[in-house]
Amino acid sequence: MSSPRYILTLACTDRPGIVGAVGTLLAEAGCNIVESAQFGDVDTGRFFMRVVFEPVRPDVDARAVEGAFAAVASRFGMEWKLHDAHARPRVLILVSKQDHCLNDLLYRAKVGALPMTVAAIVSNHPDTQPLADAYGIAFHHLPVTHTTKPAQEAALAALIDEAHVELVVLARYMQVLSDDLARHLAGRAINIHHGLLPSFKGARPYHQAYDRGVKLIGATAHYVTSDLDEGPIIEQEVARVDYNMRVDDLVALGRDVECVALARAVRFHLEQRVFLNGGKTVVFR
Repeated sequence: MSSPRYILTLACTDRPGIVGAVGTLLAEAGCNIVESAQFGDVDTGRFFMRVVFEPVRPDVDARAVEGAFAAVASRFGMEWKLHDAHARPRVLILVSKQDHCLNDLLYRAKVGALPMTVAAIVSNHPDTQPLADAYGIAFHHLPVTHTTKPAQEAALAALIDEAHVELVVLARYMQVLSDDLARHLAGRAINIHHGLLPSFKGARPYHQAYDRGVKLIGATAHYVTSDLDEGPIIEQEVARVDYNMRVDDLVALGRDVECVALARAVRFHLEQRVFLNGGKTVVFR
């Protein structure tokens, strides 16, 4: 059995004494800090902190720490949470036909690189069911058309709630979530999309980029909001395009950077490293 370990995350208005108060409280509660990161945003006046700690006495548990910390949190007006560092949050993955991000996430979860339990895979196409079956994960085929979208999303929302899902990952899910579903999943849904420079929209973006001779391609992982592809950015990755690459090489390179950016964003979220700060994020890498 691993020794108990917890992650404290907090945000509040920046003012003197926060770090000292948190450190003193944890020490007096019988805990040892093993990792700490903090940031005060001079533009917004907000302060963010992530602390990983372990109890040094057998009588100290999460409930005891929460009870002791409540007074400090109240004094500084903190929004705070205490997380079990050994937990493996339940994750639902949405996918359409392209399976590179799905396959990457499933492998990383299998080998322990992503601390999560994949509760289910949902797709609007049946193509990725063999991959789900290979990993022994429940697969739900929920096809969608313009007229059936409300019913399909209602079924999806019910599945998310029934399976006690804590995070939804859109791993190349080629459907736009409705405003209602985006609000329902606020702060707990991550999407990935390509970031070609300059931007190419519509069909066959990599072919468009190849024809224009782009020198950089990238990918952006962000939280889902009702503004399409404009949610708070968690992670980005880029790769340089050489002069001798063909369009298939660009497509393959695009798949690679999408996988890397999405996996990092998911890990940062699972490890409680991401803080919303208005329309952007603070990420303690």
